[in-house]
Amino acid sequence: MKKRLMVFFMLITLLLVTVTGCGNVTGKGTKVTLNEVAHSVFYVPMYVAIENGYFEEEGLDVTLVTGFGADKTMTALLSGEADIGFMGPESTIYTYQGGMEDYAVNFAQLTQRAGNFLVGRQPEENFTFDMLRGKDVLAGRAGGMPQMVFEYILKKHGLDPQTDVKMNQSIDFGSTAAAFSGGQGEYSVEFEPHATALEQKGDGYVIASLGEESGYVPYTAFSARKSYMEQNPEVIESFTRALQKGMEFVNSHTPEELAKVIKPQFEEMDETALATIIKRYQEQDTWKTDLIFSKEAFDLLQDILMDAEVLTETVPYEDIVNTKFAENVK
Repeated sequence: MKKRLMVFFMLITLLLVTVTGCGNVTGKGTKVTLNEVAHSVFYVPMYVAIENGYFEEEGLDVTLVTGFGADKTMTALLSGEADIGFMGPESTIYTYQGGMEDYAVNFAQLTQRAGNFLVGRQPEENFTFDMLRGKDVLAGRAGGMPQMVFEYILKKHGLDPQTDVKMNQSIDFGSTAAAFSGGQGEYSVEFEPHATALEQKGDGYVIASLGEESGYVPYTAFSARKSYMEQNPEVIESFTRALQKGMEFVNSHTPEELAKVIKPQFEEMDETALATIIKRYQEQDTWKTDLIFSKEAFDLLQDILMDAEVLTETVPYEDIVNTKFAENVK
């Protein structure tokens, strides 16, 4: 565990300026820089809040930046380059345990299922996870939620991730689709839109939803530094209210309607493909109806981290989760 934390903080030190802008500003108001871990259809409610002007309605001028990895997103947050981070909440546990004084606190949970899919080289209608025994799988970086949830699922199906499956953890999850297209691996764990893009190119086929297999998991959450939250409670509440509006819109509209709204965020994709992805996520109950990050969900997250042996001691829920803002806006 100490070695993993040391690597994590070395990355934070080395990557202070390695975030890449996604170029989205919502308008006039209090300026807020939001750094997202990846740009994915998995995060539809957030993009709806942007495109429908909900942040503007709340008096916020939000600039969206893509960090391309939880380590980079957390680096931007802790360095003050970002005001709010959006990533797997496991990163907030790592920084807390690393002794950071101004650590990150989670204030809103967006997704309640894993958002990735298992992609194979061929269609497999009767797929079972036992078929992964002895196979090469591109699983994402060690210690990240995609990889840990995948291990959690393998264990549920009686497989030892260390001995029964050849886990390739050397490729960042944002690069696994390109590696898979290039011939690496027999299976790959992919987010959308990469999973559908592989299908469209004929390079792979979605054979299992990891969200359905994992059950309810607090996969992504919004966080801010403790000091920022204490100094700007009105900003955090306004931000959370805009997200809640986005969540309610998503839960009351069809995939086709949602695809039309978020199309500016995914200009390279056609609306039919977007609708297909959104439908896939809706059917597995991906998005919550509110943004409250419950203790039950937090305890499950820590169980997964303990099971993956990246956590040896649990951290207090009350220290790194603040539900006040999500409760106020629901």
